[in-house]
Amino acid sequence: MTDTVSLLGDEAEYLLDHTCKGLPKELVQLPGPDYVSRVIGVSDRGPGTMRAMQQLFNTGRLAGTGYMSMLPVDQGVEHSAGASFAPNPIYFDPANIVELAIEGGCNCVASTLGVLGSVSRRYAHRIPFMVKLNHNETLTYPAIYEQTLFAQVEQAFDLGALSVGATIYYGSPDSRRQIQEISEAFHRAHELGMVTVLWAYLRNSSFKKDGVDYHVSADLTGQANHLAATIQADIVKQKQAENNGGYNAVNFGNTHPKVYSDLTTDHPVDLVRYQVANCYMGRAGLINSGGGSGDNDLEQAVRTAVINKRAGGMGMISGRKAFQKDMKDGVALLHAIQDAYLDERVTVA
Repeated sequence: MTDTVSLLGDEAEYLLDHTCKGLPKELVQLPGPDYVSRVIGVSDRGPGTMRAMQQLFNTGRLAGTGYMSMLPVDQGVEHSAGASFAPNPIYFDPANIVELAIEGGCNCVASTLGVLGSVSRRYAHRIPFMVKLNHNETLTYPAIYEQTLFAQVEQAFDLGALSVGATIYYGSPDSRRQIQEISEAFHRAHELGMVTVLWAYLRNSSFKKDGVDYHVSADLTGQANHLAATIQADIVKQKQAENNGGYNAVNFGNTHPKVYSDLTTDHPVDLVRYQVANCYMGRAGLINSGGGSGDNDLEQAVRTAVINKRAGGMGMISGRKAFQKDMKDGVALLHAIQDAYLDERVTVA
C-alpha cells in the first residue's frame, strides 16, 4: 500500500484535518458499497443501467468500495497521437492501453470507438469499456475548439461497452448544440442499459480574467456539473476546483453572495465539496481529472485523490500521468491513486 499521508508532505494536516461546515457531509449522498441500491435505485434508471453501474463498482482494486479509478486514453484525438504516445510508443497499440487499465486495477478503461473496437473481442469481457462519443480533434487548421460526434451509442453497445462518455464545452459558442446532441445520446444509452459519463468542461476565453483562470473556479465548474446532472449524466468528470468567484470576476450570469460567504471557503476540500453539491448532492458521482503529466505526478495525483475523497467525490480519472510512463510506473501511479481511496485515514470531511 502506498503511504498516502507521507506523499501529502507539509499539507497532510491541512488536508486531512479539515471539516466542511458550509455544506456538511450529512447533506451528501456519499459513495459506498450500497450506492447503486441507495442512490441509483430510487431514480428512473432501468435495471440494465443499474447492473452496468454495479459492474463498474465491482471491478478492479476498488471493487466493493463505491469508488472508481478510470483510465482515459482519448488523447490521440484530443492532443494528437504523436503528442500523446511519443513518450511511450507502446500505447500506439490499443491492446497496451487496455492492458495498463487491467494491470493498474482500474474500474474501467475509456477511449475512442476505434481504440476499443479494435480489441473488443479480446478484452470487453475482462474490464468494462467506456466509449467516448465525441472529440475535439486538433488537425483542423486554423484550430477550432468544438466537440464533434465520432461515434453512435449503438456502436458502443455493439462492441460490448458498459458505458459511454462525452464532453460538453459549457460556455462555448457551440455548447447549446452539444447539450442537445449529448442529451439525446444519453437518453439512448439509458434505453440500452448503459452508464453515462460527462466531461463537463468549461471553454471560453473570457473565463480568464486579470491573470486568473476561472475555468477551474468552484462556482463556474459547479454550474457545469449541475447542467451535466440535468441531462442525466450518471457520473460527472470535472477538473478539480482551484479557485472561486468566476461569476463575479467575469461579471456575468447569476450567483448568490452565500455561495462565497457561507457555502465555500478557500480550502480545496470546500471548493470541491461545492462541485459535489452541484452534482445533485452526490446523486451523480463526481470524478476529478488527473491533469497532464509533469515532474511530480505521483504526489499531485494522490493530492487530487485525497481532496476528491474528502469532499465526497466518487473517484479519479487519470490518463497522461499514467500512460506517458513505462507501464510499471504507470501501474504504480494508478495504484497510488486507488490506495488513497482504500486508506482509512482519509475520511470524508
